[in-house]
Amino acid sequence: MLSYFKGYRLQAFLAPLFKLSEALLELLVPLVVADIIDRGVADHDTRYILWRAALLVGIAVVGFGFAVTAQWFSAKTAVGYSAKLKSALFGTVMGLSYRQMDEVGVSRMLTRMGSDAMQVQNGINMFLRLLLRSPFVVFGALVMALIVDPGTAWLLAVVIPVLSVIVAGVIVGCLPRYRSVQQNLDEVTRLASENLSGARVVRAFAGEEEEKRKFDRQNRLLMFTQKVAGHIGALLNPLTYLVVNGGIIALLWVGGLRVDHGELTQGQTVAIYNYMATILVELVKLANLILTVTRAVASARRISEVLAVEPDQTFGTATQGVESPFAIRYEGVSLRYSEGAADAVSDVSFEVMRGETVGIVGSTGSGKTSLLSLLPRFYDPTEGKVLLDGLDVKEYDKETLRRKVHVVGQQAVVFADTVRGNLLWGNPAASDEELWQALRIAQAEDVVLAKGGLDAFLEEGGRNLSGGQRQRLSIARALVGKPSVLILDDSSSALDNATDKALREAIKEGTDCTLLIISQRSTGVKGADKILVLDDGLAVGWGTHDELLSSCAVYREIYQATGGVR
Repeated sequence: MLSYFKGYRLQAFLAPLFKLSEALLELLVPLVVADIIDRGVADHDTRYILWRAALLVGIAVVGFGFAVTAQWFSAKTAVGYSAKLKSALFGTVMGLSYRQMDEVGVSRMLTRMGSDAMQVQNGINMFLRLLLRSPFVVFGALVMALIVDPGTAWLLAVVIPVLSVIVAGVIVGCLPRYRSVQQNLDEVTRLASENLSGARVVRAFAGEEEEKRKFDRQNRLLMFTQKVAGHIGALLNPLTYLVVNGGIIALLWVGGLRVDHGELTQGQTVAIYNYMATILVELVKLANLILTVTRAVASARRISEVLAVEPDQTFGTATQGVESPFAIRYEGVSLRYSEGAADAVSDVSFEVMRGETVGIVGSTGSGKTSLLSLLPRFYDPTEGKVLLDGLDVKEYDKETLRRKVHVVGQQAVVFADTVRGNLLWGNPAASDEELWQALRIAQAEDVVLAKGGLDAFLEEGGRNLSGGQRQRLSIARALVGKPSVLILDDSSSALDNATDKALREAIKEGTDCTLLIISQRSTGVKGADKILVLDDGLAVGWGTHDELLSSCAVYREIYQATGGVR
């Protein structure tokens, strides 16, 4: 993760340098104050007092300049680093396979890009400002106190180790609690995300109260872990103040006796007192720094776990297929989503000619989507091979494969952008005429005209569109890319039968792509050139509609269940 400091190394060097300069000036202040007391006040020399006071003001002004400059450099470094880190994190996630994204989880990714990245940013900011300054001031103040009066400064040598033990104990107690806090924050984020995206379902089943209770339980657990960590961290200030003030009392007592015996001046006593107070402030800052950095390190580890994930898919370099009579060929394909799980698809083989329309039908959970997700390599088969234009899909480079195969999923995804912006995902170089052509084939031309044309703005998630309108727009987006293979994964479920039929006919007439249709209704695939029937991951039927009605009991059941008549 250190590589993301590139471009900010100079700022990362200058920030602590300016802070050290400020600290050096701060260590001179008690000596100047002692000099004012021992010479100016003792001799009633007003001019000397004013001159030294002016020196203090000068030190303050220059120190303030150093502090502001250091803050500017450290803030620029922290914010820039955080921006690079989040970009790298997002890029890593975009490179993961569907299988890996399933394992990582959406809620955990949101926490890492939000809360964890902010913790790292805050940690870097404080680290650059205080890492060198606070230890330098603590030990510098001890050395200066020894120079002023070794006979009294030994008290500081006693106080500092005690304070160090307290700080270390608090850190050791807080570190595991901060990890628990971030883990519980993952769960809270997951629950919030699920309920926001599934709000309609929750309300449809009157589940608001139950979801509130689940969220409240998890939120209370998060609050509890935060409070435990906070309680341990809260011990820091009172314990350190107790020790330091005890040391100050001892200092005043010993110092007073030495002043009475003429072994120490009043100014020297004040200087040593100031150095002890400075040590108190810096140790508290150092402790807060260590706590902040501890949280940042815990968050950085969580982020680095994601950054360290290597994509489990590698792509080839092929940009075109080879001579083959088949557009698509599955050879003994099986798919298992995780070790120990049952096969979602088992030993499926079939062939599709170029330009054919093939329907995939089966009951819910029969493996329809799983089977076709292997073609664009959303997942890789556990066994067998998938060939596109005579070449194993693993041999294509990513851009070529995704350009050849376009998928319109079950959930129509619309981005907060104009109609044009949404359609150009299919082909960024498409002309307006090509966009309108795709809309006409997808039966969405009237929808876009009613909304105001290609520059009409679509709200987040397509809230200002109906379900059927979103589906047609998603299909148009895929058609803009003029793919070799178009997969419609139950993507016309919100359309009426007439529109669905017109859509399929327009795709067949207006394009030369090979069309694969997943449908829950037999009417959706009735006119296909071939139909593949799946049952519990197995291919149990292959043929035309009429052939399957005669030879496949599973297809017959689906046909009759969806309103067909033998």
